[in-house]
Amino acid sequence: MTPQPPFPTFAEALRVWLRVGLLSFGGPAAQIAVMHREVVDDRHWVSDARFLHALNFCMLLPGPEATQLATYLGWLMHGVKGGIAAGVLFVLPGAAVMLALSMIYATLGEVPIVAALFFGLKCAVLVLVVEALLRVAKRALHGGAAWLLAAAAFVALAAFAVPFPLVVLAALVIGYLLPGAFVAGGHGKAKDGPPALLDAVIAAEPDRIAGMTPAARRAGLITLSLWLWPVVLLMGTPVWGDIAWFFSKMAVVTFGGAYAVLAYVAQEAVEHYRWLTAPEMLAGLGLAETTPGPLILVLQFVGFLAGYGHGGIIGGVGGSVLTLWVTFAPCFAFIFLGAPYVERMHDEPRLKGALAGVTSAVVGVIANLALWFGLRVIFAEVRRVPLGPAAIDLPVISTVQPAALGLAVLAAVLLFGFRLGLAKTLAACALAGLALSFVHA
Repeated sequence: MTPQPPFPTFAEALRVWLRVGLLSFGGPAAQIAVMHREVVDDRHWVSDARFLHALNFCMLLPGPEATQLATYLGWLMHGVKGGIAAGVLFVLPGAAVMLALSMIYATLGEVPIVAALFFGLKCAVLVLVVEALLRVAKRALHGGAAWLLAAAAFVALAAFAVPFPLVVLAALVIGYLLPGAFVAGGHGKAKDGPPALLDAVIAAEPDRIAGMTPAARRAGLITLSLWLWPVVLLMGTPVWGDIAWFFSKMAVVTFGGAYAVLAYVAQEAVEHYRWLTAPEMLAGLGLAETTPGPLILVLQFVGFLAGYGHGGIIGGVGGSVLTLWVTFAPCFAFIFLGAPYVERMHDEPRLKGALAGVTSAVVGVIANLALWFGLRVIFAEVRRVPLGPAAIDLPVISTVQPAALGLAVLAAVLLFGFRLGLAKTLAACALAGLALSFVHA
């Protein structure tokens, strides 16, 4: 029998969380897929079931669920310091890239070479989202009720534009009322091998979660106070007070991710505060979609331009940092205050049924994201076509983008055919995008 490998040290975990942060391109579905590959498939630190249990809770919270998932798993492995490290390292690479690109954009405008590199990455990310869909569906959907709920979630989002929070809430209620209809896998095994390392540790130390709870509660309360402190301190000051207050509101209403509030953010930032123009808002979204880290980093771009208009580069950096703080600090508070109780109620049948229902709906959410993202990467124009009481997105076939299609096919061949690996596939597609830009120059 193969001996159980040692539990990862904090230093080993730091390297992995940094790797996840560096490779997390393409929105929450792709980011969660990267995280799953690193901690479940490749290293067997966490079991599928425990990973999905944590993800289900994070899907119920406002804010970027992938950031919260990293924080949750980091806390489970190494306590409060692990949660802080995992969450910060997940956000930091993307935030650093976004800050650099914001400075370049504000001073020089769009840079073709950077755009070409990110174009290749965006096409590769499309394939990564599809891989995530297949992976999660295989592991999460057991039984007819789960498949039916996943399909219903997809149709509700794609055809009827039902708000994301309502879809998740409905799945939660259905799972709670009908726990026996959903098969939620038990914890402990990573694939067909020995128990996942975290699950083995928790099984050997039954009081582990209870022992970690007081420190988590203190960290959550401290984080809440630190989050609100600059908001209160800056209240009423020009620009800085507006940035702190506006993005703090966004942090607690972003159920369903960035797309759920982008229209409101754009309207307020462009029309009310006049921090930037509509084309600049679209440019910021494009940058956020093709840089590592959560898509909500588009708010950092808005905050930078708000500060830049008030105080130049120094003001832009200040606006960027302030936006990041009030946007992401609540994520840590929500996890440190809520995760211990979710873990302690882990074996309660109705809670397991409720979270299993959310798991099923998540498959439909990822499928909708794959469709939405794929249509807009491959085609230059997509139209919303009424279909009775519903409406569906259909591409304008004549606007197919051969370069995007070719790069997506290249990514699929490298990832599925040659099993080249995530980092090498992303790098190859980025370089291919750059090469195509020179060909068409």
